[in-house]
Amino acid sequence: MKKTIDRKLLLLKPDRILCPVFPTRRFYDDFNIKPLADSISANGIIEPLIVRKNQNGSFELVCGYRRLAAAKSLGLRRVPCIKISADDQTALIISISENSNRTHLNFFEEGEAILNIKNRFGLDYPKISDVLGIPQSVVLNRIKLLKLNNSVRKRIIGAGLDEKYAALTLMLCENKQHSFLNAVISDGLSYESAKALARQYILGDIPQKEKEEQISQAPKKTAVGDVRLFANSLSKLIVTMQNSGIEAYSKRTENEKYIEYKVRIPKPQAENYKQLRLV
Repeated sequence: MKKTIDRKLLLLKPDRILCPVFPTRRFYDDFNIKPLADSISANGIIEPLIVRKNQNGSFELVCGYRRLAAAKSLGLRRVPCIKISADDQTALIISISENSNRTHLNFFEEGEAILNIKNRFGLDYPKISDVLGIPQSVVLNRIKLLKLNNSVRKRIIGAGLDEKYAALTLMLCENKQHSFLNAVISDGLSYESAKALARQYILGDIPQKEKEEQISQAPKKTAVGDVRLFANSLSKLIVTMQNSGIEAYSKRTENEKYIEYKVRIPKPQAENYKQLRLV
């Protein structure tokens, strides 16, 4: 990777600055350009754009898309730029770092940029983590979230949800994701509430198999206390399980010698536990 050298301050016509070949931003909101344009109109461009000369000798933008868009909307004749010497890899890494530090990139855009670095320059994730100054766990999580399709990503970003909500959404099958987001966004669910809802969606996706009964042993006679206390506790336990969505029930029989309770609870499958591991 070539070091960035030969910095030079220039005044360039906005139309002479080309957009980068590998842009780091995907979701542009022109409405958010207006406040920046108003600020530039009043105070000018305080921080110069960063550009480089590409292989064709044209000026290519490295950082400052929003400032460039605002300048064009105002019809500015010249914009201040810092020209650097940078190869493709260096320019892309600078763009990611600068935009991330200013929170101009969302986590999906960061993931796409990281994947672009990996595919284009053959860097492994530890090296990418090192050059970007981002923990490797964050790098891998950003890549994982790219499994969500574009329509789901736009809804998450448009609603201002952070990547924890995105991770919950990713745990659901694709045909449940928009329904889940509808509930999260319309009800303004906290992360903990959204996590509980995701758990319900996951349980709902489990196919209902043939129920197997599990019969408890006949209860032993209580040495002390009233047997009615035991019966009342058992009834409350069954009701609690039913309120939690477990299809449990009990049956009481009685003869001259003893009282018998038969309890039936659906037996969970081993693989179902894996689906409940929410972050």
